[in-house]
Amino acid sequence: MQSDRRASPFPRFLSQALVPPRPAYRALAALVAGAAAACGFQPLALWPLTLLGVAWLLELVSRAGTGRQVFALGWCFGLGHFTLGNNWIATAFTYQANLPASLGMIAVVLIAVYLALFPALAVLAAWLVARPEGRGRFASFLLAFAAAWIVTEWTRSWLFSGFAWNPLGVALLGPFGSRGLAVITPWIGTYGLSGVLALLAGLPGLCARGADGQDRLGRLLWGLPVLAFAGALALVMIMPGPPEREGAVPYTLVQPDLRQEVIDDPRQFEISFRKLAMLSLPRGSGDRRVVFWPESGLADFLRDGYPAYVYSAYNYGGDPALSRMRIGRVIGPYGLLLTGAVDVVIENGEDVAARNSVTALDGDGDILAGYSKAHLVPFGEYLPLRWILEPLGASRFVAGQLDFWPGPGPRTIDFGVYGEAGIQICYEIIFSGHVVDPANRPDYIFNPSNDGWFGAWGPPQHLAQARLRAIEEGLPVLRSTTTGISAVIDADGIVRAFVPRHQAGRLDGMIPLAHEPTLFARYGNVLPLGFAAMLFFASLCVVALRRSRG
Repeated sequence: MQSDRRASPFPRFLSQALVPPRPAYRALAALVAGAAAACGFQPLALWPLTLLGVAWLLELVSRAGTGRQVFALGWCFGLGHFTLGNNWIATAFTYQANLPASLGMIAVVLIAVYLALFPALAVLAAWLVARPEGRGRFASFLLAFAAAWIVTEWTRSWLFSGFAWNPLGVALLGPFGSRGLAVITPWIGTYGLSGVLALLAGLPGLCARGADGQDRLGRLLWGLPVLAFAGALALVMIMPGPPEREGAVPYTLVQPDLRQEVIDDPRQFEISFRKLAMLSLPRGSGDRRVVFWPESGLADFLRDGYPAYVYSAYNYGGDPALSRMRIGRVIGPYGLLLTGAVDVVIENGEDVAARNSVTALDGDGDILAGYSKAHLVPFGEYLPLRWILEPLGASRFVAGQLDFWPGPGPRTIDFGVYGEAGIQICYEIIFSGHVVDPANRPDYIFNPSNDGWFGAWGPPQHLAQARLRAIEEGLPVLRSTTTGISAVIDADGIVRAFVPRHQAGRLDGMIPLAHEPTLFARYGNVLPLGFAAMLFFASLCVVALRRSRG
């Protein structure tokens, strides 16, 4: 039977609206469905639209006749989904001079063209495992779809260095005071949460097919589970989190509101430092505390041994010792500072590369430890295939010609009375299962960031993903950013304090306590992949059962 003639479980007018008869209109419907699904992400947080968008995709695919049609529908969904969800990338083009700003939206679409392959592969895999033909096949298709989405989303997080931004499940994260349905992530991980969202989105279609052929009362009874689940989910999404559990380590977290257009302007370096300093001064004579400064906020090079020309344009007095000494005076004799900084790689007396780092300084200005970012941003912190792309006119978005080199990966630094800190710089925090040294669990994670070039949508999306890491790992996360949103997130993913975007401010308090290691902290992404395997197996069992019944 041809796909456009298949019976629909929905009323005729609704069926024609959801699944238009012409293939071109179906592709457009899939595009709109993908954009609707992206509305569940921050800053809109319209999570019911994410469920409706995915449900719409499932209806479109369920009446496709060939694998090529299924793949095309999944790709169109992904194109709309990632174009809207990643629109903040276009803003990055307005803060650099090497490429015209007009290319920004083109870049967003081109990235979406690639990322859309993952939803396309997910729906195609599900369709091949269990083609949703007839009333009894949708359940097996839905199980396979949820499993395939988990696997493809996990693959997206590491393939070609990975782009794990906005996993589908982040739409189920509640507002600042609630975990929402993300409360289950310690057991199935973020990618498993995305699979749960896919299952929930398929519930209306499943119930509608169960009611197909029933009388009015029968259809009403089949609709009751959908209404019940919708009401329960709405309550879960706003349910308050547990009370705060304060620790014993005092902190001062600073957001200086340094706009992107001034960060790399040498005329603003001293002004920027004074903003940081004034927001960081101790409020008591014997303050013992950890002070958190953001990525990109401090222009000074802090380490010794670089050629003089490296210091001349950036450092106070052209001397790293003077820079460290005045920072120590700001922090106070009993303070510890963790600040974003840039380290330079010197070979044969020349600077050949840089490292995006966090440097720890005590109140005397002595360097105690450092961490170098391991998961770098392609085209932001390094130019892939530079030897090919640079002659063609390609360049990095971030100012400077030196590529950044990666560090060794997550590590925990013991600061004694200041606790054991795990550090994840900016973009690194979005990679589920890769933010903590599994052999040496920290007390908290420090996540300095520069979100000033992320537009209006990027910073709240970034914060949401940091909250998921806190829930998964059972660890508090402290985010200090240049322009916002800076926040203190407890081990339950609840935002206990924050400074809004484009405001200068500081937060003072006690670093929240960590939980005992969660199941995810112990086993990582084995959990969502195991969940996916279970769903695939259940799908195959349903298919086999249907075949055995003839």
